[in-house]
Amino acid sequence: MNALQLIFSNRRYFAPAWVFASLNILVGTWVLYIPYVKQKLALDDGQVGIALFCLALGTLSMIPLSSVVIGRMGLGRATLAGIVVLSLAFLLPLSVDSYPFLCAALYVCGLFTCLTDIAMNALVSEIEQEDEVHFMSASHGFFSLGGVIGGGIGSLVILWFEAPLAHMAWVMAGVILANLLVARAYLNIQGKKVERQQQPFKAGLLKPLLGLTIIAFLIMGSEGAIEHWSKLYLQEVVLIASEQVSGLGFVLFSATMTLGRFFGDAVSKRFGPANIIIGGCLVSMMGFMSILMAEFTPALIGFGLVGLGFSVIIPELFRLAGKTEGVSSAEGISFVAGFGYVGFLASPAFLGFLAKVESLKLSFTALLAAAGVALVVTVFQKGRRRKRATRMS
Repeated sequence: MNALQLIFSNRRYFAPAWVFASLNILVGTWVLYIPYVKQKLALDDGQVGIALFCLALGTLSMIPLSSVVIGRMGLGRATLAGIVVLSLAFLLPLSVDSYPFLCAALYVCGLFTCLTDIAMNALVSEIEQEDEVHFMSASHGFFSLGGVIGGGIGSLVILWFEAPLAHMAWVMAGVILANLLVARAYLNIQGKKVERQQQPFKAGLLKPLLGLTIIAFLIMGSEGAIEHWSKLYLQEVVLIASEQVSGLGFVLFSATMTLGRFFGDAVSKRFGPANIIIGGCLVSMMGFMSILMAEFTPALIGFGLVGLGFSVIIPELFRLAGKTEGVSSAEGISFVAGFGYVGFLASPAFLGFLAKVESLKLSFTALLAAAGVALVVTVFQKGRRRKRATRMS
């Protein structure tokens, strides 16, 4: 809990952690209204999947531009600008009245989601290095806490708002105001300049980060899929009719993920990154098997187990990326975070296609397989590192 105490003891650490929470408050509120948008525009699961894929396209478009924007604005200003513009952008998907405009709106959301994600992770990494502290995992805990606030509390108050746009407008105003109040603590942080920033991007950077990138893509992809499809899974497969009850899967997922991440920094010191990732994959696979039983109580338990299993994987990947030999910490984290977020946004679209072909049960079976692949990649990488260490000794 030292990292959590650190965050609450100093605005310098709380302010960037709150950006993590703010990002998922926005996304968590948006996903509550996916069924509403689907019904309003008379869309099928495949069309919803294509619309969500536009989020991923926006992310892909921003990945090569993010380093330029951050370099010109500085880490602090880019982080604040990203979360403010993203808050405004999330009004668009709920205000459009046609499918093409929905796709365009989600593309814009993807652009600024990616910019905010990369900037806030690089900002935390920069502060960690400057102050010699560790709060990356706890910051990701705030991201999960944002899901609880946006999706969980949002599910409870959803009936208070006659118009979804009014709900999102209140969320937008709250997020912007809260971030403006605390942003002074990080606003002037520029970030370290590295020589490679003055040179064209080289594909060779991918090689030492390939394994981490694959795992990030799969795990963050699964996170995004659960965030966007868990409510519909409980409605269409488990047959839960209540709007409020059908949101409990994502609430439990976010709650257990939040708890795991708040303890993650201490657990990492004891067991090491690779062992934590392996354990997390195994726990999440158990959770997916429970979800696939398609019964209410096992499904809820399953969502909780998946959240607990996933909780420390992404922070550990970023920690490993920052220590990768031959790559600066900012580049490593930006690269892994960027492609991980592509998975986060692309997977809901992929699951939509699977749901159209078969059912959402097939989609969640694919998530079980993805966790298995992440496990295999981690074990393989751990073996390679062990052999390399043996040769060097």
